Amino acid sequence: MDLPFDRPSPVTRRWRVTGWLLAGVWLFFLNIPLFTAVHQAQPWRRAVGVGTLVAFGVLYVLIFQWARNLRQAHRPIPVGQARASVGLLLALGLAGIPGTAGDWLTTLVFVAAAAVFLLPPVDALVVVVLCALTPPVAAALVPGWEAESTVVFAVLLASFAMFGVSRLAQRNGELRAAQAEIRRLAVAEERARTARDLHDILGHSLTVVAVKAELAGRLLELDPARAGTEIADVERLARQALADVRRTVGAYREISLSGELAGARTALAAAGIIGDLPDDLPTLPAAREELFGWAVREGVTNVVRHSGARRCVIRVHPDRVEIADDGRGPAGPQPPGDGGHGLLGLRERGGRLDGTVTVGRRPDGTGFLLRVTVPVEQR
Repeated sequence: MDLPFDRPSPVTRRWRVTGWLLAGVWLFFLNIPLFTAVHQAQPWRRAVGVGTLVAFGVLYVLIFQWARNLRQAHRPIPVGQARASVGLLLALGLAGIPGTAGDWLTTLVFVAAAAVFLLPPVDALVVVVLCALTPPVAAALVPGWEAESTVVFAVLLASFAMFGVSRLAQRNGELRAAQAEIRRLAVAEERARTARDLHDILGHSLTVVAVKAELAGRLLELDPARAGTEIADVERLARQALADVRRTVGAYREISLSGELAGARTALAAAGIIGDLPDDLPTLPAAREELFGWAVREGVTNVVRHSGARRCVIRVHPDRVEIADDGRGPAGPQPPGDGGHGLLGLRERGGRLDGTVTVGRRPDGTGFLLRVTVPVEQR
């Protein structure tokens, strides 16, 4: 299912406007060549200068937005298209020479900045060095052009500034990706928790309901009054299971060890299994008591459903809880990841307290033993 927070957050209108402003504000520095172009005596030079500068500015903004959108989408900037874009900017700057004369060198500031934002580091460094060397070299080779030290400084400054902007954009993209991954993992964890709780709650309740319904069916002709009592218990258990599901969905579900032991006594008796349960319980931290309650619920559910046992023994110690029976036992060794959804959920719960879940035969080689152990120092 595609949840709203599984998708990347949409870019807000405010952020889009900010992006256009970041690209457009630097066009102010084209005022020098634009002033030169506007004051050309010959109309065609004026037209060439103004036209190329307008095209240069529009192209620069579009290129900046194109690259920025790719970064926000966590997609790489195609190197070939990036090189072509930088080359086109340089070509427009050169094409404006008839109208801007030596002031066209100002466009090199934008070419260098675009190279830093678009190109791989080595390519960008080459472009920046060439842009910084062009003003003094052009002044030496072209009569009437003055050496523009301010352009060299502006090229270097703009390159460093754009390097910072590009790194910031990259870090912001990585941060958004990390946030999206955190949201995805949170959704996955919540789904696993809900599935685990529903399995543990309904698995136990429905097992007891099935056992009592079967018992009521056998007693229907022999002892109708007792059968009616069992049917009443079935109704009560069904309503309790429904309430448990609602509390679980609302994240209000709480498990107590004493409550689970009382439920285990009832379930074992209904299944005709002798229950040897403790009368006194040690004082336990809340988290450990809840874990041991889940262990009793899962263990007794498996005893009633699968074991064919005649006797079930439950022992609770400060560091562990054990549920053992004299039934058929496991068919073979139980790998750590085996045992179905219930034991998998129990292992996940135990792992949060650095606990271990052991499943297998009893020490005498018979029956079945479920043991959940938590270090005593765990609080």
